[in-house]
Amino acid sequence: MQRRDLLLCCLAIAFCGYGRLASQTPPRQSAAKTHSPSVPIVFENIISKSRVGFTQKSSTSPHRYSIETMTGGVALFDYDNDGYLDIFFTNGASIPSLEKTDASFANRLFHNNGDGTFTDVTDKAGVGGLGYSMGVAAGDYDNDGFEDLYVTGVNHNQLLHNNGNGTFTDVTAKAGVSGILPASGKSWAVTAGWFDYNNDGLLDLLVINYLDYDIRTAASCSQNKIVTYCSPDDFKGVPNILYKNNGDGTFTDVSLPSRVGQFTNKGMGVAFADYDDDGFTDVFVSNDTFPNLLLHNNGDGTFTDAALNAGVAYNEMGKTVAGMGTEFRDLDNDGKPDIFHAAMFGDAFPLYQNLGNAEFQDSTSASGLTAPTVRSTAWGVGAFDFDNDGLKDLFTADSAILDNSMEIEHRPYQLPDHIYRNLGHLTFAEVSASAGPAFKIAAAHRGAAFGDLNNDGKIDAVVTVLNASPEILINRTASGNHWIILKLVGVQDNRDGLGAKVKITTSHGSQYNEATTAVGYNSSSDKRVSFGLGDSTIIDKIELAWPTGGKQILTQVKADQVLTVVENAK
Repeated sequence: MQRRDLLLCCLAIAFCGYGRLASQTPPRQSAAKTHSPSVPIVFENIISKSRVGFTQKSSTSPHRYSIETMTGGVALFDYDNDGYLDIFFTNGASIPSLEKTDASFANRLFHNNGDGTFTDVTDKAGVGGLGYSMGVAAGDYDNDGFEDLYVTGVNHNQLLHNNGNGTFTDVTAKAGVSGILPASGKSWAVTAGWFDYNNDGLLDLLVINYLDYDIRTAASCSQNKIVTYCSPDDFKGVPNILYKNNGDGTFTDVSLPSRVGQFTNKGMGVAFADYDDDGFTDVFVSNDTFPNLLLHNNGDGTFTDAALNAGVAYNEMGKTVAGMGTEFRDLDNDGKPDIFHAAMFGDAFPLYQNLGNAEFQDSTSASGLTAPTVRSTAWGVGAFDFDNDGLKDLFTADSAILDNSMEIEHRPYQLPDHIYRNLGHLTFAEVSASAGPAFKIAAAHRGAAFGDLNNDGKIDAVVTVLNASPEILINRTASGNHWIILKLVGVQDNRDGLGAKVKITTSHGSQYNEATTAVGYNSSSDKRVSFGLGDSTIIDKIELAWPTGGKQILTQVKADQVLTVVENAK
């Protein structure tokens, strides 16, 4: 989130980079057929008729404490297993007390009624929360069949156990996952993610910390005698925390023995994928004005930061950027997960193509993303096939950092969301102008979560907005393309199937995806794995590689269904 005073210089660097990258080796060709877009990707914001009455409150103060601009997480998960995704929002608190002094600061849970409306069940569920909340991660850590929630915040994280009866219990202390850094006695965790790092069938927890920040002593910053939010450069970075799941409802902090705690960062986004296909899930952390982390899972309980050697620590200019939300998915259907993350005005949003052999290439300019993204700032991101043509598109939730940026930087604070359509061959085109009225509305967007809210086979999005109502964006794309959504049920593996790799093959070729809920910024998306099938009505083969090593194959599967796949026990 570093402020850029030399805007023209930044733009010149970015476009110079375009010319340099264009002369390099072009991206590998997509394995699946490239479809010519015939209809626009379109979303409808149904917030006004959804009955979701929620305003995300950041408690903007004259002092401009840094935490005020950073909150806004959202999770899409089916807390009651009725087949419909419910919505959980994190919320702020009073400043400087950091207490939820009244109900307007409560984190909120909305039950999906299945008819386009939602019911507020916060009080009944007991998820109103404590303190100044930031992000949320959903995952079934005890394999009881009900997804639990881990909520990050300022000096107070919460693990909420899903009791299976519509209620949750705060088990943070019992589980040993407070998130407090021993060295300082405080913490500021922006986000977190669930993954099984040691392939023992239990979900472990990675907490992503941001800055060494204390609201009691934080100075006020200004530009041109105007008080504004401080740059992250004004603070030291901190390490992340890895909690190993003991299988009995408790966790052990293994940050030091795993080496995760050795790496300082200013983390804002986390995503998981096995980028080198060695059978162990790796971690990408997008950092704010600090080199990114690519934590290679060594398979022995330890991690090595491979970001520099892999080519993802810096952008194509060899510089750090204001890394925010991130995605770690295969974008060109070659079976190797690529990395995309949002950044700030003047940066361009980096896209790193996985070349294999533990190497990535910065393909931002070659992909066509430099020109449209260098002019914007985004937080939440998602890589999903919004038109079901067999190619994953990109979504960004945009907004400037400073709420008084027009006064200070002469640029608008509120920005519209953006859609970048995947044209194949790892190239993208911005199509926001034709995506519907919702993409013409500027707002202070933050987190974004993705999933099929109405089970019609099209991926929807929920986006938070600071100090305003969220956006519930229902996908109205009329492509007529087919689809499949897989609900994975682990038996020997974790119940959610997180980390399972899925390959599907149709007459158009093969596609790849990986089960995860860690997507974007501060947020958690549907654990189910979705694929667009184009005009294919039959999937010739579905191949699953479960984290603990099991393989499973399904053949001649009909399209247009939500299919539950139970792991074959060994």
